[in-house]
Amino acid sequence: MGLKRYSRRVLATDTLTRVSWRARPRSFVALMGLYESNFIRLGWLAGRLSALTGSHRSTAAGDCDLLLIVTERSPYTSTVALSYLLPEAEGASRYPDMRLRIYHDAHLVEAQQWTAVHSQPLLKALRTRAERELDQRWARNVMLNKWLEYCVERGHRFSSRTRLKAGA
Repeated sequence: MGLKRYSRRVLATDTLTRVSWRARPRSFVALMGLYESNFIRLGWLAGRLSALTGSHRSTAAGDCDLLLIVTERSPYTSTVALSYLLPEAEGASRYPDMRLRIYHDAHLVEAQQWTAVHSQPLLKALRTRAERELDQRWARNVMLNKWLEYCVERGHRFSSRTRLKAGA
């Protein structure tokens, strides 16, 4: 079983989407609006983000399993890893293996890092076109924003029922 096809809606480039009436596309203000949108979308997927702990696995019919692991927690921020579990002959691999920082007090989610090597042409193109730090952040966070929306549309959700037991 290979990678699932993404819908046109997920792959559509929406870097020109107006995030706020004052934001210019690809500006710092628009990036902060994107972080806010990421917070809302991750909330659709995982509920109250300040209550997230442990590891979770979501299964949706016709899609790869989705794994969320809280790696760090503090009163104002959390760091989580979010990945698809892609079936392979030698076991499941994690992709795109994104590290997210949740800013609970500001209601923002930033995609800080994603896998170093991309086999998917669209993700590879996003990474190579991003020259400036702002462009790199924009590329990661647009991808996260569309991916979160896609995961919700596919039926993924994290809750107390999806929490994995320690050592699982």
